[in-house]
Amino acid sequence: MMKAPLFNRLALIGVGLIGSSIARAARVQNAAGSIVATARSAATRRRVAELGIADQVVETNAAAVEGADLVILCIPVGACGAVAKEIAPHLKPGAVVSDVGSVKGSIVRDMSPHLPKGVNFVPAHPVAGTEYSGPDAGFAELFVNRWCILTPPKETDPKAVEKVAAFWKLLGANVETMDADHHDLVLAITSHLPHLIAYTIVGTADELSEVTKSEVLQFSAGGFRDFTRIAASDPTMWRDVFLANKDAVLEMLGRFNEDISALTKAIRKGDGKALFEHFTRTRAIRKGIVQMGQDSATPDFGRPHPDLAPLPKPYAVDEGRS
Repeated sequence: MMKAPLFNRLALIGVGLIGSSIARAARVQNAAGSIVATARSAATRRRVAELGIADQVVETNAAAVEGADLVILCIPVGACGAVAKEIAPHLKPGAVVSDVGSVKGSIVRDMSPHLPKGVNFVPAHPVAGTEYSGPDAGFAELFVNRWCILTPPKETDPKAVEKVAAFWKLLGANVETMDADHHDLVLAITSHLPHLIAYTIVGTADELSEVTKSEVLQFSAGGFRDFTRIAASDPTMWRDVFLANKDAVLEMLGRFNEDISALTKAIRKGDGKALFEHFTRTRAIRKGIVQMGQDSATPDFGRPHPDLAPLPKPYAVDEGRS
């Protein structure tokens, strides 16, 4: 017998990769009795209706949150404050409001002042995603064995935090709770700085006058291809991330520049020992990530490879000879 849903009515504001994945996973796991969704674009709303991933698609944020006991903002972090102000008069007493932004300090500062008493605020960051966006990009398994970090303000009812944690666990995620500012410092190095580096490297390659664009594309090695995947991420989302978490990103960028300077010096001096020790230490970090189940140990990062074409007849192996 199927268990009763955790929330009677789930409202999703924004139905891109994360929002549509939440809708799909919540439906599969019966995490919500009904799902109502909205998006700024009429085209997106039409597509969500066509996909059938929500029980109801409405035109406005206010209409979406009416009667909802869990509201999740799945929009760029820079827009969350204004949306919180917009929906505040329409929130059900006792409702839980959350989000999925990868910056938490600014979310708490921008949203908290607008939310009325009696509404519980549980900011969340599912550390999961792909380089694709839009409602078609979502899939129910996106959060399986990924981390979801909760950063509730001190005044939030612990029962509401527990219920949001249970929601994400039902969707397959591992859940951790931490202070919002600490979250931003951690994610600055594990997520935000890598994206900044990827955007920079891909941009530099594109601007090189000595190498034609076709050669960059034709001869891209695995490392560069991985950077292009990251650099293909949603520009609006990442613009807002860097502006909202600029202090932590700048601190990590400063440390990164110091490390780059040290490696530059080692290469210039021909210090192979320093390079080898550094590369050995970083290789161990990769092994640790795999051992924790946060990535696959499959060769070449699990990329599919075409079958090797059979040898032409003149070069075929004569299996009758020893």
